[in-house]
Amino acid sequence: MGPQRAGQLERKGLRTVGDALFFLPLRHEDRTRLTPLRAIVVGQPATCGGTIVGISPPPPGRRRAPLVLMLRDASGFGTATLFGRAYLTRVLKRGQRLVVHGKGARFQNATTLQVTDWELVDSGEDDRIHTGTLVPVYSSTEGLPQRALRALMWRLVEAHAAQVPETLPEPVRRRRALLGLPEALRAIHFPPGEAALEAARRRLVFEDLVLLQVGLAILRSRTTRARGIALQPRGALVGRLRAALPWPLTAAQERVWDEIRRDLAAPHPMHRLLQGDVGSGKTIVAAMAMLTAVEAGAQAALMAPTEILAEQHALTLRPLLEPLGVPITLLTAAVSARERTARRRALAAGEAACVVGTHALVQEGVGFRRLGLVVVDEQHRFGVAQRARLKAKGEHPHLLVMTATPIPRTLALTLHGDLDVSVLDQLPPGRRPVKTVARTESRRPQIYAFLCEQVAAGRQVYVVYPLIEESEALDLKAATAMAERLQKEVFPDRVVGLLHGRLAFDEKEAMMRRFKAGEVHVLVSTTVIEVGIDVPNASVMLIEHAERFGLSQLHQLRGRVGRGPWTSYCILMTAGRLGEDAERRIAAMVETTDGFRIAEADLALRGPGEFFGTRQSGLPELRLADLLRDGATLEEARREALAIVAADPELRAPEHRGLRQALLDRWRGRLALASAG
Repeated sequence: MGPQRAGQLERKGLRTVGDALFFLPLRHEDRTRLTPLRAIVVGQPATCGGTIVGISPPPPGRRRAPLVLMLRDASGFGTATLFGRAYLTRVLKRGQRLVVHGKGARFQNATTLQVTDWELVDSGEDDRIHTGTLVPVYSSTEGLPQRALRALMWRLVEAHAAQVPETLPEPVRRRRALLGLPEALRAIHFPPGEAALEAARRRLVFEDLVLLQVGLAILRSRTTRARGIALQPRGALVGRLRAALPWPLTAAQERVWDEIRRDLAAPHPMHRLLQGDVGSGKTIVAAMAMLTAVEAGAQAALMAPTEILAEQHALTLRPLLEPLGVPITLLTAAVSARERTARRRALAAGEAACVVGTHALVQEGVGFRRLGLVVVDEQHRFGVAQRARLKAKGEHPHLLVMTATPIPRTLALTLHGDLDVSVLDQLPPGRRPVKTVARTESRRPQIYAFLCEQVAAGRQVYVVYPLIEESEALDLKAATAMAERLQKEVFPDRVVGLLHGRLAFDEKEAMMRRFKAGEVHVLVSTTVIEVGIDVPNASVMLIEHAERFGLSQLHQLRGRVGRGPWTSYCILMTAGRLGEDAERRIAAMVETTDGFRIAEADLALRGPGEFFGTRQSGLPELRLADLLRDGATLEEARREALAIVAADPELRAPEHRGLRQALLDRWRGRLALASAG
């Protein structure tokens, strides 16, 4: 192989024969049954083959116009359109045979195939793997055509697949009726038929999920074997907090607190996930856990993914904990260097009992005297490795992970497979569903009239702007201009406040205090006021450019209203024509206020990889498994993994040698799993 081709393969992460064998096809095209050109249907995917009889390049200066190919097959003539591929006029010629894959569409009042993949199939020595069969299609890179990549994969699979060592123990393969690994690899690349392809896929999906679940099961078994700090105070601080609350805990909060209290009192470290929809009262439960640690003579740390969320947690916890004589220390990058040094010194000396911060908490210079409890908020936005680094600051501290992004049970078992799961499935009394509507820019005058009515009735309003890093200065300018315009033109007799990330923490705190006290009637914010802000009098959330927010973010923002006894509203303002995904996000928000349904819609839109951020989470990448589609297989894999680890916690037995090596390769030493070797 020449250096140029080797470089192209290197860009795909392919350095060894092993890398290549596990470089699995994106899909297979059934080239035994190509769709006739005359049978293309608008909106339907199709793979067609034909001879090029005409080439129409995009007109000069019209970069968005497609390259149009006229093709001929046995059914007659048809067109294929390729956007952004003008360079192909130098590659394609009349008379060449082409296979194209894409979706039927309308172009210039005619049906065409809008092409996503194409391949020249002029006859050659390896044509038996390129046509007339189930043909693998791989993720490609510039300068590396499918045909060349497929020919290389064919040679590697033929020569080396049989040498791949087996990973799954033989009893597991027999029990689950799974192919051997060498056979599965041959069939996933070049299947002799649909049945063989499905059997190979089933085996490799199972392997994906078993390796994930065995890794998580080992982590969990080590946790249960570790010695922790048993936190068993009399409960005086928690009792005083409960007595000061203006409402009783819900039955769900009582149930979850009972689970957490028992875990904290045990001599093994708690590893618990607390799931709850927006406004279900997770913060109160976390505050009770932190007070338990403090009363037992230990320190508690709460880690949030962004400065604004950390600051909001500090704002929320202060009125709960400080009246009880438990001060809150804030540690983020925004704190001045001198103040940061002083706060770190107080933590190391044990003088600061409760700290709230960002990933600044896991940095080198931060130490604790006796860290007893770690609370991690919005876990899906943190790496498992970051969580582990914070835990390493203490002697096996208890861990409480909180998320307001509820996920189905099977997916919780994957993302949080090393954790016990508690669910807050009740909203506190008085919480009313928020009426959600989508409106376009043309309705702005009516929306402003509605906001004026709400403020006149004594209510308060949030107006939120998106803040996208690339255009932060522009967004901030637009929000500032909007605050000025609202003050001058819409609410001349009211107070309009502005909150954004560049304000100092004291300024943000003062603004939020004024809003909570009712001194500010309309709060314009660029900072994502997602968590912990509780202003029962606020009844309207107007989200500008709602199409620029993610679905879980929109749901979090909506959760800031609906906390009082009156009807509350969330208005999603959108600009211009929406893309397909944005339209589905907005539709999901209007249809439901149920966090679980929102999370499922978000999963369906983004796919599990992006939803969970597995790249950041410290979990290994899944090669073939899809957590939505393969839920049943995940349950099977989990049962097998738990049985294997229960019998052999560090995979020392000879029959687990292949599994141990595969586990080390897949997890690549993350989270000290290398010690399993």
